[in-house]
Amino acid sequence: MAIRVGLIDEVVAMAFDTVRSNKMRSGLTVLGVVIGITSIVGMTSLVRGFDQSLRDMIRTIGPNLIFIQRFGVTSFANGAELTDLLKRPNLSLSDARALEEQNTTLSYVDLEFGAGPGPSNQQRAFYRDQKTRPQLVFGTSEHFANGTRIPMLAGRYFNGTELQYRRNVAVLGNTSYKVLFEPFGIDPIGKQVRVGNQRFEVVGVFDERPTAGGFNLGADDFIAIPYSTYQRIFGVRVFTNRNGTSAAVQISVLPRDGVSLEAAIADVERIMRTRHGLKLDEPNDFDITTQDQFLRLWDRISQGTFLALVVISSIALMVGGIGVMAIMSISVTERTREIGVRKALGARRAEILFQFLMEAAFLTSVGGVIGILLGASIGWAVHLISGFPVSLPWWSFAIGLGFSASVGIFFGMWPAVKASRLDPIEALRYE
Repeated sequence: MAIRVGLIDEVVAMAFDTVRSNKMRSGLTVLGVVIGITSIVGMTSLVRGFDQSLRDMIRTIGPNLIFIQRFGVTSFANGAELTDLLKRPNLSLSDARALEEQNTTLSYVDLEFGAGPGPSNQQRAFYRDQKTRPQLVFGTSEHFANGTRIPMLAGRYFNGTELQYRRNVAVLGNTSYKVLFEPFGIDPIGKQVRVGNQRFEVVGVFDERPTAGGFNLGADDFIAIPYSTYQRIFGVRVFTNRNGTSAAVQISVLPRDGVSLEAAIADVERIMRTRHGLKLDEPNDFDITTQDQFLRLWDRISQGTFLALVVISSIALMVGGIGVMAIMSISVTERTREIGVRKALGARRAEILFQFLMEAAFLTSVGGVIGILLGASIGWAVHLISGFPVSLPWWSFAIGLGFSASVGIFFGMWPAVKASRLDPIEALRYE
């Protein structure tokens, strides 16, 4: 049956009066909804902010870079056991040289000590009386800067001659530069810094990686040196336990122009399998990872996290919805005579049903608005205190408000139907 348009204004006004006249009861009714919507909006802002920051950081790595590792996150994502992964052989300088000499598709091969899975080398950097927090120190070839696409703020990357002669030269990540040189207006190029107990000449400084909200997950906390120098000073740091050994060694390669990523991966796999003496029926004892694979893995993780968030928040919304149903049922009982009078004056069942549904939806929508404000405030407070990135897309507000109104309509349906079916004569006699 059609509902008069003018009734909507009247019902909304009545719903507002009901909420205003029963502040305590209304507040307790929507508390579960407030908690659920606050969780959805607050956590969505943090999860999406972290997601955007991580994606921006990954984009600074060349999209066509291919990483060869002993094992990586993709192995664990595919369900491999750690004990089996630790039995794999460590990557070596010989593997990198084989790739350099035997490939037909690659532009360059970069060997990285201290940058792959395994024990990292953390050292403080010192200049005069200033010092940094522990930074990741790793060794690379002269090709590293070309692959990562991190812009240089000052100076240059070290060259092949410095690599060959094992020179003590270093390229600072942006964090070290900001602590040691930027506050004092000192040009870092050519200065001597102490990393651990070794002195290095600074030949270049990386710019800050572009990330969302200024939160870069420690992506600039590193110092790069020639891998030959790294090997001379630190050795190839190997961790040994009862399951095997692990060295932080990684090889990255870049396909030539015009060569597809798939062709380059097939070339790398062929050389590495031959190098490791694997038979046709034996699986790879190394991992080949690309940026796209890592992003797909992250998508699975973030989607699972978001789904878990929605499920947990839905529990709070369900509790709030049960509270709405209970309070609306009490309200129907308290207002039985009012319903009888309205029906006696000509109100139809659809209008009574609409009135109580609107009251329930209005209650939960108020809770939704409060939850949105609290969730957004929590997200921004975390951002201001810790610098953690936040993202507050408009659709998260729409989802929060839509969820809250839907909860009111769903859980308010039974009390509304009960009210609309009351017999007017019995209702007028109700005491």
